[in-house]
Amino acid sequence: MLVTNDLKQRAEAASQHVATVYNGNELTYEQLWTRAQRLAAHLQKRYKKGDIVALFLINSDDLLVAYYGIQLAGLTVMPVNTKLAVPEIAYIFEHSQARVLIYDEALRDKALATTHMFDETIVRGGVNELQAILDDEQLTYEPYDMDPDEMAVVMYTSGTTGKPKGVMLSQRNVYEAAAIWSQSMQMTEHDRMFICTPLFHCAGLQVFAVPTLHAGGTVVISEAFSPESTLQELVDTDATIFFGVPAMYMILLSRDDTKTLSFPHLRLFCYGAAPMPYEMVRKLKDTFPNVRVQNLYGQTENSPAASSLLDEDALTKIGSVGKPLPKTHIQIVDEYGQPLRVGAVGEIAVKGPQVMLGYLRNEEETARALRDGWLLSGDLGRFDDEGFLYIVDRKKDMILRGGENVYPIEVEEALYEMPEILEAAVVGIPHEIYGEVPKAYVVLKEGVALTDDDIIAHCKTRLASYKVPAVIEYLNELPRNASGKVLKHTLRPTAIN
Repeated sequence: MLVTNDLKQRAEAASQHVATVYNGNELTYEQLWTRAQRLAAHLQKRYKKGDIVALFLINSDDLLVAYYGIQLAGLTVMPVNTKLAVPEIAYIFEHSQARVLIYDEALRDKALATTHMFDETIVRGGVNELQAILDDEQLTYEPYDMDPDEMAVVMYTSGTTGKPKGVMLSQRNVYEAAAIWSQSMQMTEHDRMFICTPLFHCAGLQVFAVPTLHAGGTVVISEAFSPESTLQELVDTDATIFFGVPAMYMILLSRDDTKTLSFPHLRLFCYGAAPMPYEMVRKLKDTFPNVRVQNLYGQTENSPAASSLLDEDALTKIGSVGKPLPKTHIQIVDEYGQPLRVGAVGEIAVKGPQVMLGYLRNEEETARALRDGWLLSGDLGRFDDEGFLYIVDRKKDMILRGGENVYPIEVEEALYEMPEILEAAVVGIPHEIYGEVPKAYVVLKEGVALTDDDIIAHCKTRLASYKVPAVIEYLNELPRNASGKVLKHTLRPTAIN
């Protein structure tokens, strides 16, 4: 029940099989295992079980080395979103009480801009303290007897209060998620998973990278998605599986390369994080007739693994996120947690060995989200007569911008920091590339002037760029009901980009 045991077994049984490819550099399973052990040896001399190590890294093979090495040491790994603004990062560092920071030299200014005091910081690149540790043959790892129910990973996800919540995942959670997705995608040691989405995200790390290594395959790592080069990289690296949000597929399908390049090894396109329109799915299948497609649904709180729509149903069950994954139970429940009949709309509840331990230092939110082993997702959905799950709406007004979660209250709080703004409300509006983008409705105080550029410049100092309003509209007042609550549903129909 440990992903570190997976890695050890692969290193022993297939030591020279390639585990990762990054910038043309290959690491075998033996090399990945050795490097992870050295980092573990360095850490275990200084820290104790439960201590948190923050990773502030761009995509690289070192990120996966650190992921396994930290867990080998009996510590908790915490990947942090490098796109966040400094105040957001500062909150995560402080709330988690992280003791160690491993960061990229390219991200130094942002990584070290907070006042949080780490016991140790380790830089990758530049003087490259991380490389020195990974190359140190004198470091000897002392095997640690891990409990599968110990906390292995913490991943912060935005909350409805505007403050991120630290999702605690156990050793068992991450192992089961790896096994579940590996089985669902029928991964083998021959697969080469191409990852260009961020590895600090739960999807890139827990749905694709770790399951691939669980199956003994190869993780091909790209720093980021590129409209110009990603297609060619898929060819050059002999990739067999690719994951992207719908916006990525839209961009790739618009390029002439799709007609001129040959992809003999590709077998599976995975997509998720936002709905994929029927025409895009059809075009994807027409353009790549030998490549299957698979839609994935889950949340950080379930590692993330809930349901999947397979290729054979991709065009007949458009809008569905498929059926529950192996070992996973899904119910549609009412406000009291009672199951509803087929076809009725209610909250999606998920149960399985991949469901989180809870939220770090947040018993109140944990009690709200977990009931008798069931995770209340916050998404509203329904089942059809054939057992296919459909997401109807998001209970908490979350905006999905190109696969990134944006909670309106976070943006609204940033707007309210501006003294010129009297009121603000943020909703998601349709966007042809990103699926949704934030739109801000703003009421200015009497006698003051403010431009779109002023608001955007302010938001960029408080928020990640993807959370900054894409559209701003000025109103004399916000629509409210008799109790004073803003009626966002009356704003959405007119929110046209």
